[in-house]
Amino acid sequence: MLISLIVPCYNEEESMPLFYKEASRVAAEMKTSHGAEFEFIFIDDGSRDGTLRVARELHAQDPRVRYVSFSRNFGKEAGIYAGLQAAKGDYVATMDADLQDPPALLPAMLDTLLGGEYDCAATRRTTRKGEPPLRSWFAKKFYQIINKMSDTEIVDGARDFRLMSRKMVNAVLSMAEYNRFSKGIFSWVGFKTKWFDYENIERVAGTTKWNFWGLFKYSIEGIVGFSTTPLLVAAGAGVLFCILAFIGILFVVIRALAFGDPTSGWPSLVCIMLLCSGVQLFCIGIVGEYLAKTYLEVKHRPIYIVAETEEGR
Repeated sequence: MLISLIVPCYNEEESMPLFYKEASRVAAEMKTSHGAEFEFIFIDDGSRDGTLRVARELHAQDPRVRYVSFSRNFGKEAGIYAGLQAAKGDYVATMDADLQDPPALLPAMLDTLLGGEYDCAATRRTTRKGEPPLRSWFAKKFYQIINKMSDTEIVDGARDFRLMSRKMVNAVLSMAEYNRFSKGIFSWVGFKTKWFDYENIERVAGTTKWNFWGLFKYSIEGIVGFSTTPLLVAAGAGVLFCILAFIGILFVVIRALAFGDPTSGWPSLVCIMLLCSGVQLFCIGIVGEYLAKTYLEVKHRPIYIVAETEEGR
């Protein structure tokens, strides 16, 4: 039984040795208790620090360590997909290098899959302790909004840390779309999932690579990728304003016939024009977002480009 640990890394030079040490400890315990062998796959996502150097050093001292280095930064989603493609394990786990995803949960997660009832053991945070309050509030609202818009359930607090059977991994790999939102993809493919709850853990080293703008774009990616509701909102807004415009025309005609044609009301007219123009631009923006995603998909560009692996450059 081989278990693959996929670890996307972007400027994680400080965290990688600490992760490797803890993961190796858990791997040794699971070899004794479960007879499991491990491989560690580090995905260097175009890092600018010594991440690639550390990956080379870890591979030199432990042949179980493998790595894939991108030609530039393609993003964490591309890193996860590359790791899934490279993984040889019967069971595959995706984890962060900063130890916010505790390897100590792996034995219980594996026991769940070995029971045969589940194909995925996933984790979710019960608290967001340590995060800025505003960021936590927006995160909760995102999950509420996307679950109302989408038929695919996105679990609040879900982490990318999960252990999957080979059957589920193959299903995820079959979705080779360019615009990726892994939380949605993992839910969309189905398969029975057991959730493991734990409290938020601080990074062991380094700083987070996510800022508010990056998380906002990521949330838009999720909504556009797994819901067409925004298009319905745009269409509904168009119908509503057409009805209001028709009512307004009737009002103006009736008023002109009954009371003449006074010239007052220019400020309110300008406000109405600005409001209508704003709604139009908003709706065009929604359509444009879907069109942009379609444009990127039809070009069929590779999700990532490999510059180096442990097998050579």
